[in-house]
Amino acid sequence: MDEEALLKRSDGPVTRSRLIHDLTVLGLTEGDIVMFHTRMSAVGYVAGGAQTLIGALRDVVGEPGTLMVTCGWNDALPYGFSDWPRAWQDAVRAEHPAYDPGISEADHAYGRLPEALRRWPGAVRSRHPDACFAALGASATALMADHPWDDPHGPGSPLARLVTLGGRVLLLGAPLDSLTVLHHAEALAEAPGKRFVDYEQPILVDGERVWRRFHDIDSSAGAFDYSSAVPKGQDPFDAIAQDMLGAGIGIRGRVGAAECHLFEAGEVVNFGIGWIEERLGHSA
Repeated sequence: MDEEALLKRSDGPVTRSRLIHDLTVLGLTEGDIVMFHTRMSAVGYVAGGAQTLIGALRDVVGEPGTLMVTCGWNDALPYGFSDWPRAWQDAVRAEHPAYDPGISEADHAYGRLPEALRRWPGAVRSRHPDACFAALGASATALMADHPWDDPHGPGSPLARLVTLGGRVLLLGAPLDSLTVLHHAEALAEAPGKRFVDYEQPILVDGERVWRRFHDIDSSAGAFDYSSAVPKGQDPFDAIAQDMLGAGIGIRGRVGAAECHLFEAGEVVNFGIGWIEERLGHSA
């Protein structure tokens, strides 16, 4: 979205002080551990861009607080690269760079903020090449340490620790289907037909490039077939979140020009597990 269009979305520039005010009114407080998802264009013309927004969030949560984002790896190989022609496979196996938490770019599909935060001085990024997160603040190391290689959305994951530490989830103009923490609910839910993927990525082990196999829920195509539970065309995470809001879970408000939501991570996961198991049926 161009600058003129951004200006039309708001009644003025969205400054750091305005963001601090709006975030505080929404309910974010000092000491919060908050995972955030942002659609910058929805917020309006943010004077200073990503730096201003991250700065405002840090001002509100303060030194005791922590910010967290989902990163992914922009240059991760697709799960199905093993089906490529043999010459292609040989070439990437020989030379594709290993995932490096310090320099590998965050997935561009997640917008500007994850890359900006993971590059911020003092930020900590988890070691998993496909399902990595980054955090900045007092609890960053506790959230990111020893990210499980397999089942990276399940127990012991940064998402699990976010819940355990009483974390929150903030959608800054981002759609409801961006609630990544619901992947943790999928990993824990006991329902038939759960779908998994096995794939390979190159990682660094003691400074050396090594290929490793990984096992996870299919967070890309979907961990479950939701077609029986969700109207055609609706994202299942959007459906879960809409029902959650209807049940009185979550806070709505505005930050800049954007409609925003603030959730308790544990409530999202518990509601998600119950929703999946109820709608898709308990496994035997």
